[in-house]
Parts: sequence; structure tokens; C-alpha cells
Amino acid sequence: MSSQVVVEAPGTHRVEPHTPREPGPGEALVAVHAVGICGSDREVYQGNRPEGYVRYPLTPGHEWSGTVRAVGAGVPGSLAGRKVVGEGFRNCQVCDRCHAGETTLCTDGYEETGFTQPGAMAATLTLPARLLHVLPDEADLTAAALLEPAACIAAAALKGGARPGERVAVVGTGTLGMFAVQFLRAVSPAELLVVGTRNDREELSRRFGATDFRTRDQELPDDVDVVVETAGSASAARTAASLLRRGGRLVLTGIPAPGAEGLDPTGLVVGQLEVHTVFGAPPDAWAHAVRVFGAGLLDPLPLVTHELPLTDFPRAIELVGAGDPKVGKVLLHP
Repeated sequence: MSSQVVVEAPGTHRVEPHTPREPGPGEALVAVHAVGICGSDREVYQGNRPEGYVRYPLTPGHEWSGTVRAVGAGVPGSLAGRKVVGEGFRNCQVCDRCHAGETTLCTDGYEETGFTQPGAMAATLTLPARLLHVLPDEADLTAAALLEPAACIAAAALKGGARPGERVAVVGTGTLGMFAVQFLRAVSPAELLVVGTRNDREELSRRFGATDFRTRDQELPDDVDVVVETAGSASAARTAASLLRRGGRLVLTGIPAPGAEGLDPTGLVVGQLEVHTVFGAPPDAWAHAVRVFGAGLLDPLPLVTHELPLTDFPRAIELVGAGDPKVGKVLLHP
């Protein structure tokens, strides 16, 4: 019997039988292959996700991959049987931000798969077909389940605009940091530095293309062209800014705790730094991530350390929050 996870309220969940919802006009029904767990799923379960960014009861799951089983009216029948991933933000497609392609800035309010709309911790997921990105037929769906966080970093890479021959750096060595290394490596930088807090991530960083690895307590350069920060702490943001040459470009992707001390505005102004931030991934970033993945330049599989059945949802949440350096990306299989 197929099943789904339902978080009734913070700290309360159940695994129950799942009934697929037939796709309506403009929709597709996807058989879920794998769904990833991230810190925001833990926030949903613990109840500390910001107000307005979750709606209970809820089936979580915004990082996923699967195969289209059926399509509704108005959707090309050729989509059936294709391997896919899908955007999470349920944008309105009408406001000026959506028309500009900045769907994560939709002015019609926040709606996202796995947070305010049913997610992929179920045997199937029915969603607007316009959100789907088709994968190559030979794509590994286990690896593809990580393309949602990869798309967020693709957005950072696009905003940073690194060019061949520039000096680039990544601050943070988690899943997002390792994706950033791979995206930046693809533009052929002169140097690719990774800065972290754990020496045990050096080998993987270099495997993905880093030319140098240092911890934050070591001597660091101050002449980098582009830095992507992925660690999610105020101190990491300050470290990232300190790496830049004057006129350098900084992209922040992490979300520090509320009230954290931020960047020094004097340093930003005097250094004429160009600062960007990322929250989610618009369509162009998704398309970029899928292209890079399809070309074999993005390898998510080494980041997966645990694959569990959907019924092990509580253990998966525990693993993600345990702080164990041996725990990377945790996947659930319906």
C-alpha cells in the first residue's frame, strides 16, 4: 500500500495511506522516486518556520525527483513517462515580478510545495505541469532528487556572474557549498578556494574542483573576484565579504538566526562591493541546474549518505538535526 507523511502540527505526524489525486487541467501526476530532507523540513516538524511560510496539516517534501504518470487537459501527452524534477514556488504568473522571470519574488503571496501546498513525501505528487523540468532519459533519479538545492545555488552562481579566469571562493562546506564548488568550477576560474570549519571536507572539495582549501582560522586572501556564501551564519557572511577585492561580487545564500550582527556597511561602501542574496530558485536557475546536471558537470550522489523508506521520517529528521559530520543529504523513498 502506498503511503504519505502528514505533519498534523509541530511535533506531531502520522504515516497514512495515500490516494493519488488525478491531474486537473494544466496539471501532472508524478510518481515520486526520492525526496530529500533539509533544515527547512526540520523547521516544519519542530514548528519554528516563520509564520506565513507553513500551513498545517501538511505533507512535506520540496526536494524531489520522479516520473510523470499522467497529465491533465492542456498538457502535452508526450510528458507522460518522462523523468522530471519540479519548482516549488507556486507563483501567480501575472504580476510584474513573475513576468520578469523573478517568480520567487511573486507579489501575490507565498505558496510553495511542501510548505503551504502538499509535498513529495508521498507516493505521488500532483502539481502544475508548468513547474516541471524534464531530465534526460538516462538521468539518475536518486541524484536528481538533489536538484532543488542545486537550483538555489545555480541562482547564486548566475547572480555572481563569475567569468573564466577570475578568482572565486565558496564559504561553507555543506551540501550547498559543494554544489557551489561544482557550479563555479564549470566556468573555468583561475583559482577556486573553499573556506570552511571542517578539515574533513577538504578531500571532497578538491574532488569537486577546488584548487585550495582553508579553515576560517587560517590566513585568508582579500583579492577574490566572486564569493558565494552557503554556511548560513553571520560570521560566514562577514568572512565571505572579507575575501573580496574592491569591486568584488558577493552572493549570500544562507539565512542566519534573527538578530544576528550583519555586514559592516562602511566596508561594503568603501570596497564598492556588489552584494546579492538568494531565496529559492527562479525558472532560469532551475533550467541552468538541469542543463549542468544533464551535461555531467554536477554530481550530487557523493553528497547522499542515507537513503531510508518513507516510514523512517522521524529518523530522517533526527539525522538532519544531529550535527553529525558523517551525515550528508538524507533521502526518503516512498
